Amino acid sequence: MCSAVCGSRVGSSCSRRRGPRRLDRAAVEAAVFGGAVLGGGGGGSMAAGLALGLLAVEKGPPELVDPADLPDDGLLVTVSMVGSPSGSAPYPAPDHFVRALELLTSGPGAQDPGAVAGLVTNECGGTATVNGWLQAAVLGLPVVDAPANGRAHPTAAMGSMGLHRKPGWLSRQAAVGGDRADATYLELVVEGSLEHAGGLVRQASTRIGGLVAVARNPVTVAYARENAAVGAIGQAMALGRAMLDHRDAGPRAVIEAARVFLGGKVVAEGRVARVKLDRKEGFDLGAVTVEPSSSGRALDLLFWNEYAVCERAGARLATFPDLIATFDLSTGLPVTTAEIAVGSEVAVLLVDRRRLILGAGMRDPELMRPLEAAVGREMVSHVF
Repeated sequence: MCSAVCGSRVGSSCSRRRGPRRLDRAAVEAAVFGGAVLGGGGGGSMAAGLALGLLAVEKGPPELVDPADLPDDGLLVTVSMVGSPSGSAPYPAPDHFVRALELLTSGPGAQDPGAVAGLVTNECGGTATVNGWLQAAVLGLPVVDAPANGRAHPTAAMGSMGLHRKPGWLSRQAAVGGDRADATYLELVVEGSLEHAGGLVRQASTRIGGLVAVARNPVTVAYARENAAVGAIGQAMALGRAMLDHRDAGPRAVIEAARVFLGGKVVAEGRVARVKLDRKEGFDLGAVTVEPSSSGRALDLLFWNEYAVCERAGARLATFPDLIATFDLSTGLPVTTAEIAVGSEVAVLLVDRRRLILGAGMRDPELMRPLEAAVGREMVSHVF
């Protein structure tokens, strides 16, 4: 059974055997462009994603495989970044990603590294979609098209494939970040409940003032098939190709290509009148107000790393995990919550969550409660 909530364009890919697909420069560009939209305001920057993906291609190139092509008992490791995208520290260095995986599979209590059958990213985003590509290239492992979630999300529990529901289950996580030159470098390996382990990793990100590279939560291929967002990397790449095919026609054509592909709606074009951004406990928390160019009331977008709520005059238009994405009207490129600036001209795209490929973390209302508390809006009743 396909565990994902599949859009009509991609649902048939969930259990299809395709064999390995070589990931080249064109694949990197498509994954980053499409992933940046699916980031929904989060998921990392496109610039960092392009740099990381192209480095992987130079080292490898890596290969993308479907979980249907792997043995049930093979282990998949989730790789991610954790922390505040707007922080002062730079993105993790390339060797940090590899080191985190090495730490996860070494030392007391570690899984045999030979049992690791592949790597999966925790989510889709401008950087997140290519999470794992460098590690795969360096270590000779495949990238598996079974991310924990097919859109970006704020909490580690949302990207843990429902493991929080397994009684007594312990999460093993390794994190690396910072810079040796300014004495902020750190390595961390922790094992405990998802809440405690994830909380310590996020605290580590606050100590360095930005993002850490993380490897965590080995699960079997069979478990991932039932609980991951199977096919979401393919969706991101197909979306990216659709956008790239329209670059020569101008920014609005690129945005329209994304809208058509995802079956969404552009609800406003206008000027960013206000941006409020606070860094709190390793998250970016804030709000964006967009004043439409034509007549009509302003849009308010609330975010906790990712956009969580879109409202007009208090009326709810979209609620996470619906996709809320902002695009720069001068370039047609997605803009994250860490990058959006007052005075810029943007388009706001909304996509119903049923058009996305979502993992098990999006099916639990209790995982929405921290997001509700952060943005100060009722959400569970709008989604469940």
